[in-house]
Amino acid sequence: MRIRPRRALLAAAALAALAAANGSPRAQAGFAAQIERLSEPGGSFDTDNLISNETGYLDVVPAIVAKGATGGAYIGVGPDQNFSYIVRARPSVAFIIDIRRDNLLLHLLFKALFAETKTRAEYLSLLTGRAPPAADARMGTDAALKTIVAYVDAHAATPEHVRAARRRVDARVAMFGMPLSKPDYETIARFHQAFIEAGLGLQFHSFGRAPQPYYPTLRDLLLATDARGHAWNYLASEDDFQFLRGLEERDGVIPVVGDLAGPHAMRAIAADIAQRGEHVSVFYVSNVENYLFRDGSFQRYQENITRLPRNSKSLVIRSIFSGAGQSVSRTQPLEQMVADIARGSYRSYADLMRAADR
Repeated sequence: MRIRPRRALLAAAALAALAAANGSPRAQAGFAAQIERLSEPGGSFDTDNLISNETGYLDVVPAIVAKGATGGAYIGVGPDQNFSYIVRARPSVAFIIDIRRDNLLLHLLFKALFAETKTRAEYLSLLTGRAPPAADARMGTDAALKTIVAYVDAHAATPEHVRAARRRVDARVAMFGMPLSKPDYETIARFHQAFIEAGLGLQFHSFGRAPQPYYPTLRDLLLATDARGHAWNYLASEDDFQFLRGLEERDGVIPVVGDLAGPHAMRAIAADIAQRGEHVSVFYVSNVENYLFRDGSFQRYQENITRLPRNSKSLVIRSIFSGAGQSVSRTQPLEQMVADIARGSYRSYADLMRAADR
């Protein structure tokens, strides 16, 4: 790996101490090999996407449950809003594809946090550089998420705990077998520092522009509910957190660099799912299709979609933004989308929006 000598020594020590508990270097090399095999050259986008700006991201969770879109393989884009869908779908493997290599580095940060913590309170504390809570029944496995959020809000990130958090993350990332450069580690550190400095007040923002007042904070996203008031965030339930933690531990969350309309990544993911004998349960595309229409690549994206193994329960999740920046999320059966593609139904982004929840 192309890492600094100090990190190389730290990684070697971590490997020696933790190999038995966390898998061999050979297994981790398999994780890196999967990413390399599935990925294609990345591109750029004008946002950091550390957290979502989709206020209505949980609207569709009842549909995932009601329609039985579970098991198989999950595909999604972007940061950790995927986790709330993954824990509902309970797939055997999840692919997070994004045109930005930075998204891969962000998911390596998340993977390291899952590996370094055992509870939701520890995870959120390490993410934000706070001291983990002492053994306390209020912070146990049955703790309400609002209690954990209140704990993080009540504690400042101290230099001592920030240094410890950064050391732990860097050591753990070094164990994943990825050929990361010094700038890659610096990017991961920059992302982690953003969570540490802003805490649960962190907001989505675009480069060169301040966060909009209507963008949700990380706190808002954690405590969000669906229209009926049900909390579905992946940190709302210890059982959901542990499912995701186990999936990450088995290298079952695979970040991929790729364009949804590109020539390789989506097709390689489709082939991988077919080889596993699985189907797509949930495909979360956010509002990426809007950009694909804008740059003239939607036709290539449609060709990639038709290759995905699917069944009658497979769902597409889209985010639809209003002029005021608010979003709602909608679903469409993947089989219906493929049938529409065969008929040439999608001539504009508006056609696609009308198909949601049809």
